Amino acid sequence: MLDSLTTLDGTTPAALRPVLEPLPPLTEAGTRLLDAASTLFYDRGVRAVGVDLIAETAGTTKKTLYDRFGSKDALVALYLLRRAHRWREHLQVALSGPSEDHPVLKVFDALETWMDARRRGCAFVNAYAELGDSGHPAVAVIRAEKDWMRALFDTLTGDPAVGAHVHLIYEGTLVVLTAGADPRAAQDARRAVGIALGDR
Repeated sequence: MLDSLTTLDGTTPAALRPVLEPLPPLTEAGTRLLDAASTLFYDRGVRAVGVDLIAETAGTTKKTLYDRFGSKDALVALYLLRRAHRWREHLQVALSGPSEDHPVLKVFDALETWMDARRRGCAFVNAYAELGDSGHPAVAVIRAEKDWMRALFDTLTGDPAVGAHVHLIYEGTLVVLTAGADPRAAQDARRAVGIALGDR
């Protein structure tokens, strides 16, 4: 359903390319490091977590971390890239489900199940709050993920104006669901999206 938005080729817009890059092959130690870093970065923040703690948690050494990833900055970017890949996989399962709901509403269902165990909110927003508008390699991934979601809503609604509206509802839902601790946020968002979609 989303082949045009999930395939990286010569037609892929430059703004989306950073978040569609394939994940690199990893050794067993590299996977442990990425798993440990992903949990720590999300739970504690990308700035607060040092390479010593990541290596210790993964049961490896700092040398192994640098050998596998080159730098902590590269590891942060890969953490977010893998998260984007996993979100898209989760989303595609929801979109291919048997429900007859509009595909846009299925995105909000997917968001609700995705965020159920992720109460610190959007990993991309959290990372950007720490990194800001810098030359950090993760910033390109963060912006590409937001651009990808906007492109998704443009595609699913067939109207960029409606897609922009729905994207804002989506981003707001992330905040209200987590920072606002409102368990009704996704359902409220579905109603708002239904209004935005009208008879589409």
